[in-house]
Amino acid sequence: MPFREISSKMVEAQVLPGQRMFSQRGAMIAYKGDVRFTPNMQGGQGGLMNMIGRRVANEATPLMTVEGQGTVMFGHGGHHVEVIELDGDTLCVEADRLLAFDGTLEQGTLFLGSDGGVMGMVRGQVSGQGLFTTTLKGKGAVAVMAHGGIIQLPITPAAPVHVDPQAYVAHHGDVRNKLSTALGWRDMVGRGSGEAFQLELSGNGAVFVQASEEKL
Repeated sequence: MPFREISSKMVEAQVLPGQRMFSQRGAMIAYKGDVRFTPNMQGGQGGLMNMIGRRVANEATPLMTVEGQGTVMFGHGGHHVEVIELDGDTLCVEADRLLAFDGTLEQGTLFLGSDGGVMGMVRGQVSGQGLFTTTLKGKGAVAVMAHGGIIQLPITPAAPVHVDPQAYVAHHGDVRNKLSTALGWRDMVGRGSGEAFQLELSGNGAVFVQASEEKL
């Protein structure tokens, strides 16, 4: 179910009989045809446990199931929209930045900063930045949102990328992640910017970052 970019802030999707897609609640701008929108209480393809995991992470972004036959236009809050095509690989994306995605994609949850151990969890609480990220795996398309546009930075074994957690949108590939800080424990309190916290991504792949650090 491909997306067509109408503008930098809107996408259009074809909804076909027997297929479905998921969208963030409130993302529908307009539609044509016989299209149905119903609240999804199972957290997408990930089921109940995935929904619980997102609630624990304070990322219980409500989803709508979209079915029927017609055309739907999606956008949200005037944010920049980017379409990412998956060909059997896995995309990790912050849940609040999901606009819409194919229902064929398998949904799960990943804890960013897992390679940082217990201190990674503590730092995540201090920074106020959600570290649980939605994973989407399979063949299909994903529309994500961001402030001020999105750029894609390559990740190679010789050149890991350090990202401000608040500027992080998504990543894909064979990538390891580690949350670290350049400050001492006392200096960390009350600070959530990239100067204090850094998400290090290493391996082979790419990371999508937004131009602004503002949270959605």
